[in-house]
Amino acid sequence: MQRYNKYMIIRLLGPLVFIGGSLMGIIWLSQSLRFIDLIINQGISFFTFLYLSLMLIPSLLSITLPVALFASIIYTYNKMLTENELIVLQSAGLSRFALAKPALILTLIVLIIGYSITLYLMPKSFREFKDMQSFIRDNYVAVLLQEGTFNTPVKGLTVYVRDKDDRGTLKGILVHDNRNAEKPITMMAEEGQLVETPIGPRFELQKGNRQEINYQSQQVSFLYFDSYALDLTAFKSASENRWREPQERYLNELFDPTDNTEERFKSKLIAEGHNRLTWPLYSLVLALFSLSVFLSTELNRRGRWQRILIVSVIAVLFVSSGLSFNNIVSKRVFLAPIMYINIIAGLVLGLSMIMARRPFRRLARLFRRPLKV
Repeated sequence: MQRYNKYMIIRLLGPLVFIGGSLMGIIWLSQSLRFIDLIINQGISFFTFLYLSLMLIPSLLSITLPVALFASIIYTYNKMLTENELIVLQSAGLSRFALAKPALILTLIVLIIGYSITLYLMPKSFREFKDMQSFIRDNYVAVLLQEGTFNTPVKGLTVYVRDKDDRGTLKGILVHDNRNAEKPITMMAEEGQLVETPIGPRFELQKGNRQEINYQSQQVSFLYFDSYALDLTAFKSASENRWREPQERYLNELFDPTDNTEERFKSKLIAEGHNRLTWPLYSLVLALFSLSVFLSTELNRRGRWQRILIVSVIAVLFVSSGLSFNNIVSKRVFLAPIMYINIIAGLVLGLSMIMARRPFRRLARLFRRPLKV
């Protein structure tokens, strides 16, 4: 690789990482804040919350990469033009393709990363995220572990735990089961543990008593025990049987679902499959748009902001249309080709803008024309 290529790629990498990281950080923070209730209401640890949030990064990265690439090319080439570096390279005999080559090489790398994310990392991480989220929300073991609080995992069942040591042993346990109003049961134990068994979670109480009141016979029965197992399987919803969302599925599972998916959901799966195949290509489309700002005309500083503004508007329109086409195809599968047509149109337009002589000339006049009062 020639030295100027390495130099320009390194200059492009800095803004790409900074802009991409900033965009992803903002979106990640706004998304992760939605799960604060898991800490407040369900007592999960901060590290579990952090792990859940990190599972969102691949899906967020796939969204921000094309936008970050577009912005980094605009920023870097504009800076190099301001510092006369592009003019020097062109004076040395480099063609427009040669000047675009470093950006295209970086675009190819981003394209490979994008497909790696959409085809493998995103469904894998999102599946892990949804499995853990479903387990936390449906499994009341996390609720029962809260200390010094009267917890009500289901209506009629109240659990209190005084404290918990480092080994997970619970101290000062009170369980009141009033689901059968005619025979309420109260259990107290000095200590106990929550144990996950093959058939579900179980509360193992030690050194306590069980009190049951029968209002019909007006009798109270006591049972003192050294060890007592309270089955919690009834309080846990099995998450393994839940329907997999489109973002959780791999490409083959989107186009050929093996589960009993309803017909009305299959269109959403197919639309997601086509979106996985087309979305990374927007990196190439946006890269061509951004390069057209500097390579479609003579390298000069005049009219740059008009060209950047025009290209930015075109880029927003293409990305917005791509997102809207995904929603349309999810309702009408036969329109799936428009997602690919939009990509082809973007590539043709981007190449035409680079190869044409002054394609922004007429459009730029609109920005310079004074308004009539």
